[in-house]
Amino acid sequence: MSDILRAPAEVKYAEELDWLESVDTGSKPFSWRLSPKMVRTFVLGSEPADGLDREITQKWFGDRSIVERAIVTLASDRGLLLIGDPGTGKSWLAELLAAAISRNSTLVVQGTAGTTEDHIKYSWNVSMVIAKGQSRDSMIPSPIMTAMEGGVIGRFEELTRSTSDVQDALISILSEKYVSIPELDDNNIVFAKPGFSVIATANSRDRGVNDLSSALKRRFNFVRIPVVTNKKSEAEIVRFRTEELLRRHAIDLEVPPTLLDVLLQSFADLRTASAAATSDDEKLESALSTAEQIGVLEDAVLHSTFFGERELTSQTLASSLVGSLARRSPEDLAILSTYWHGVIEPRSQNEGGEWTGFLEGGRQAISVLS
Repeated sequence: MSDILRAPAEVKYAEELDWLESVDTGSKPFSWRLSPKMVRTFVLGSEPADGLDREITQKWFGDRSIVERAIVTLASDRGLLLIGDPGTGKSWLAELLAAAISRNSTLVVQGTAGTTEDHIKYSWNVSMVIAKGQSRDSMIPSPIMTAMEGGVIGRFEELTRSTSDVQDALISILSEKYVSIPELDDNNIVFAKPGFSVIATANSRDRGVNDLSSALKRRFNFVRIPVVTNKKSEAEIVRFRTEELLRRHAIDLEVPPTLLDVLLQSFADLRTASAAATSDDEKLESALSTAEQIGVLEDAVLHSTFFGERELTSQTLASSLVGSLARRSPEDLAILSTYWHGVIEPRSQNEGGEWTGFLEGGRQAISVLS
C-alpha cells in the first residue's frame, strides 16, 4: 500500500488484525470481528499474561480503563463520545476501535458549520433521479447510513462543530436505530443491523460553539481523554509517531534521546507557564498538546533531512519549536522570548549540553520572526 499517503488502521495493521482474528476464541458481540479482550490487545498492545505467540504493538498510549470503558460502551446500545483537548488522541483511538471491531474505520462524517442532515442520512444522485426517478439505486447513503446497513461502526468527528439540526437528526438514529426515506413509497426505511454504533469526538475547547442537547447527551456514554502529563508516556507517544514518520518518508535519521528530553521539558515548562497566566495575552495560542510536540519534531526532522546535514540538532529543534508555536505576533513571540531569557538561558548556563544549542537556535528564530 505504498501508493497511499496515509493508510487507515485496518489497512496499516491488516496482518496483525488477521492474526488476532485467527487466534481469537473469545465471545464476540454482534458482528464484531474481534472479542472485546482482543480489541483491547490490538489498541494497547500485548502483555506476557495474554499468552500470545507474538507481540502486538501498542498503538494508543493512555489509561487502560479509558479503552476498556470505550469498548464496553460500543457493545451496548449507546453511542461513544470521546471528549478532550486538541491533540489528546481522540480521533486515533476512534479509528483504532473501528478498525478492530469492524475492519473499517473510514465511515466518517466530519462535523463543521456546513454539515447538514444529508451528511448523516442520505442524498440523491441528481442525474439518476432525472433519468429514472427517486429509488434506492439513485440514493446516496451517508457514511452513517452505510454503517447502519452493514452493522458496523460509524464515526462522527467534531460533533460540537455541527449545528443543532444535525445533532437532532443524530438523536433519532441513535435512539430509533433506523432512518426513514419519505421520498420513497416502498422500501423506505433503513434499519440498523446488530453491531451498528457511532463513535463521536468532541473538542472540550469547543464548549459553547454548539452545545449538545440533553437528549443527545443521553444517547452517548462520555469518555474523557485527559491530556498526557506523564513524561514517560508522552515520550513513548512522540517516539512512536516519529518512528512512523521516518518509515513513511524512508528517512534514515536518528532522534537522540537527549533531544527528545529537551522537547518534552520545553513543553512541560510552557504548559506550567500557561497554567499560571492570568490572561489570554500571557498564554500561547497553542494548546501545547502532545500532537503539537509531534508536529515540532516532524518539522525538525524533515528540515534536517532536506536542508541540514541529515543530523538532528538542538538548534534545528529550537527553530522548529519557535516557528510552530509563534502563531500570534507580537503576543506569542513575546511569551517565547521571555521563556528563552528566563528559563532556557539559565538552564543552558547550568546544564550545558543540548540546551546550549537550543538556546542559540531559539534566539535566532525569535529574532527572525520579530
